[in-house]
Amino acid sequence: MSKSSNTVYFPNLNGVRFIAAFSVLIHHIEQVKEVFKVPNFYDNHLIKNMGKLGVDLFFVLSGFLITYLLLHERGRFGHINTRNFYVRRILRIWPLYFLIVILAFFVFPSIPLFVPPNNEISFMAHNFYRRLSLFLLVLPNIGFILYNSPYLAAQTWSIGVEEQFYYLWPWIVKNFSWKRLLLTITVFCLGTFAVFFIYYRWVGNTQYANNVPEIVRFFFSQFRIITLMTGGGCAMLVYYKKEKVLNVLFQKDVQLLVYSALILSLATGFHISGLNLEYYGLFFGYFILNLAANPRSVVNLEYGWISYLGKISYGIYIYQTAFIVASFHLIHWTLGENLSPLTFNLIVYPLSASLTIGVSALSYRYFETPFLTLKHRFSKH
Repeated sequence: MSKSSNTVYFPNLNGVRFIAAFSVLIHHIEQVKEVFKVPNFYDNHLIKNMGKLGVDLFFVLSGFLITYLLLHERGRFGHINTRNFYVRRILRIWPLYFLIVILAFFVFPSIPLFVPPNNEISFMAHNFYRRLSLFLLVLPNIGFILYNSPYLAAQTWSIGVEEQFYYLWPWIVKNFSWKRLLLTITVFCLGTFAVFFIYYRWVGNTQYANNVPEIVRFFFSQFRIITLMTGGGCAMLVYYKKEKVLNVLFQKDVQLLVYSALILSLATGFHISGLNLEYYGLFFGYFILNLAANPRSVVNLEYGWISYLGKISYGIYIYQTAFIVASFHLIHWTLGENLSPLTFNLIVYPLSASLTIGVSALSYRYFETPFLTLKHRFSKH
């Protein structure tokens, strides 16, 4: 870890973003194959869970970085400027988020290249403004639960989860006490309940019109607060220099043992009902902890191309479904629909990845960077 008075940098973490984004990409390619009724591996336990696990890895990483940065700010200045924190998060997340929302609601449905076989035009017309209102309020996970979401913007549910974590976490880290923790969680729960109540009672026409318990279950199955807090706990170990704990966790033999257990769990499809993602989140927290702060880490992801793909991973995550669908159409329109599964895979994987990476690189350079350059204005106290 490198830490100056102004900046915090951890090695390997762009590599973690790369792994997370491409895990979701593989999952989505196989999922889109199923939508197009192409032979696929979507029922394979690893492929089917790869998307959830990739997002889980993103959540743990987000919890780690946000917590460390908040602690660093509090240690340096004596307090946390929550206004600046929220503005920095808005500049990073909202531009690309709102772009994909606009494209998915208003543009993609009119372009055949981006329309999946489950043609969404009739679906999109139903509850259009109810659904759109929640996406515009940056509550896509709630929109997904109550009204479903456009297929090419379905991945934004996780953006909603992260945003809601950001609403909570600075107030907890700012001046931790059990009273503040209880108050923050209570306010959050009441606010969330109010949104559900307004849409359920007054806006209406939800997917689960007579099933409030299912709505609540669905929300908390997506709201991965424990996973995010796992990353936060790892950040605290590093920030507060808990050497006795870290010295044990950083041992080479312990690393090999933990990574072997992770690989075995993934390979066998080991599952803990109700806590599966939290279980894997512990492995991911350990992985990030070693990559970020252990100079003797047995894994190294500090390679130029991996770091670059990690840097543009937000775009890769946001754009991938649209350009996977586009890749399928391009293959079918140019080469026909009777390709062998092997030939199709040899084309669709590199084409989907290339289109997604290319668009993400352009987006990062010309669309996201102008917003990111504004962040430094909100790093001062």
